[in-house]
Amino acid sequence: MLKTQLVKPVLYLVCLSLLGGCSSTSPNKLNRSSSVLKTESAGTLLAEVRPFASEGTSRWTGFGASYGPYRDGQAPGAVDPSEEELLEDLRIIQNHWSFIRTYGSVGPTEEIVRLIAEHDLGIKVMVGAWIAVEETEVEGTGVAQRFPQVSQQNRNEVDTAIRLANMYPQVVNAVCVGNETQVSWSAHRGPVRIVLDYVRKVRKNIKQPVTHADDYNYWNKPESRLLAREIDFIVWHAHPLWNGQSLENAIPWLESKFDEVKAMHPHNVIVIGETGWATQVHNEGEQARLITGAAGESEQAQFYQDIQAWSKRKQVGVYYFEVFDENWKGGPHPNEVEKHWGVYGEDRKPKEAIRSGSR
Repeated sequence: MLKTQLVKPVLYLVCLSLLGGCSSTSPNKLNRSSSVLKTESAGTLLAEVRPFASEGTSRWTGFGASYGPYRDGQAPGAVDPSEEELLEDLRIIQNHWSFIRTYGSVGPTEEIVRLIAEHDLGIKVMVGAWIAVEETEVEGTGVAQRFPQVSQQNRNEVDTAIRLANMYPQVVNAVCVGNETQVSWSAHRGPVRIVLDYVRKVRKNIKQPVTHADDYNYWNKPESRLLAREIDFIVWHAHPLWNGQSLENAIPWLESKFDEVKAMHPHNVIVIGETGWATQVHNEGEQARLITGAAGESEQAQFYQDIQAWSKRKQVGVYYFEVFDENWKGGPHPNEVEKHWGVYGEDRKPKEAIRSGSR
């Protein structure tokens, strides 16, 4: 999770190759029972939209969760969880959520998807393909600086997402190409044309819907229409706590941001990919300045209950952020807020949101 001006450690490296494209479809060829056609007012028509849906429905309106598998002493690019640890996590997840999202495809996600399939756990996974910065402009010159090593790692990330989607179609229900690559404050912001090239490549090579995840402060702006018209649904992030909201105002604020995004993209299905409430905030640094709402287990439990009720009332799909605390995130201080978003602790013990039976 990121918020304005917050620098988040990079989880995965992903890069884009200039491959693939989507075929044009005439409105006369639309099969309205299986796809939705975007109108010309939403932008150039590139494809029929693949529904992101629960079985037997036209769209997904459920309640899922974001899942990071790293325990104490583990981190992306360092130590991965074991198969036994992953299976323990998935058994916990199975008791509460049928839909999860991951942020990268290489590493633990491969094992996660395989274990779900082999053990018939009934969990659907939106597999992420993490996009890191493969190209930047040399300031004042207009000349692009490229990073070939990152590009190779990123191609592997994207190709792995494609492979998992095709190998486990009963588990992988979508692929999310990139996470917070376009919002102005992102530490890994890159050219939108690169994201578009990856979206087209993934969409050309899988049957599942393809999306991109970003902050509400990107999706509520006109420039986001370029990307929105080439994905099957929008995944957006909105964290009331990081945006200075009290617990009492969290849901009204969230709904107002949803309405902004929906007004900008009236023809897109919109899914919340991240929203949550932390149980600890450090009293120093940016989080101490920007976060004014009270953090704690009882506050998290209330927000968890409130967002479920809102999701059901509005019929909007939500991925709650997140399942487990992740100690590798954020700064070194143990109270760093980025370590404390889980409804389970890093030790896999449930917090009040789970103990109280909210879900």
